[in-house]
Amino acid sequence: MYRYVPKEKNDAEVIEHMMRVAESEAQWGFSLIRIHMRNEGCKANKKRLHRIYKECKLPQRKRTKRRVPERVKDPIVLPIGPNITWSMDFMHDALVTGRKYRTFNVMDDFNREALCIAVDTSLPAPRVIRELEQLIEWRGKPERLRMDNGPEFIAQAMKEWAATNGIEFTYIQPGRPMQNGLIERFNRTYRTEVLDAWIFESLEQVRQMTQEWMWRYNHVRPHASLLRLSPRAFLLKCGQLPAHYAGSRAEFPTVQQDIHNTTTPRSTFTMHCA
Repeated sequence: MYRYVPKEKNDAEVIEHMMRVAESEAQWGFSLIRIHMRNEGCKANKKRLHRIYKECKLPQRKRTKRRVPERVKDPIVLPIGPNITWSMDFMHDALVTGRKYRTFNVMDDFNREALCIAVDTSLPAPRVIRELEQLIEWRGKPERLRMDNGPEFIAQAMKEWAATNGIEFTYIQPGRPMQNGLIERFNRTYRTEVLDAWIFESLEQVRQMTQEWMWRYNHVRPHASLLRLSPRAFLLKCGQLPAHYAGSRAEFPTVQQDIHNTTTPRSTFTMHCA
C-alpha cells in the first residue's frame, strides 16, 4: 500500500529570517514583514508566516483612543456670585518663526472675568494644577470647574487634585463645545483682539500683551451681558462677596496688571494688516 507520509516542516530558517527583519524594523507589522520576506526570496505562504508571527509573540499592541466616560448634558446655568463656577479651556497659535504655543484660559462665569491666561509651549496636567493652585491662593476656591474632555483635564492627577480640594469637575459632552459657550466666547474675543491682531516673535511678547489685554478686558471693556459694564465694575455692583471680603468690595481679588507700568514698548509688536 502507498500512503502519504507528511514531512515535518523545519521553521528554524523562517523564524530566523522573520526575527532578523523584526529586530531591524521594530515598527513594522505583519504585512510589511511578510512582503519584505517575500521580496528577499522566502517561499513560505501567508498562513505559515502568520502562525510563526504569532508564536514568536511579535504582534504589536494597538494604541486605542482613550475612552471618555459618558457625559451627561449639563446646561449652562449662570451662577449667582463669584467663585461658584469657573470655565477653562486651551487655545493654540504660533509665533512668526513657526514655533507653536498654547494658552490655558480660566474665567469666572459670574462676571466673565479673565482670571488666568498662561502661555507656554507645553501645558501638561501638572502645569495646569500649578496654575490653578496659584489662582486659588489669591482668588479663592471655586465650587466647580467646567471644561471639555482634553487629555490634561481627564488625567488622573487632575482627578486626584480635585478630590483633595473638594472641587467638582463638570465635563461637557464630546464634540459639543457650545456646552462651554462662555469660555468659547471669551476665546474668540482674546483671539480677535490679541492673537490675530499682532505678530509675535517670542513668548515673552505674547505674555506681556496678554497681561495688558486682561487688565483692559476686566477693568475697561464693556460687556453686553453685564449691563454694559466691565467685569470688574459688574462684580463690585452686583457680586455677592464672600464673608471674608464683606468689609470692602474694592478689596475683592482681581487681575491687577497695570498697562502703564510695562517695560516693553508697543512698537516691538507688529500689527496685522487688514
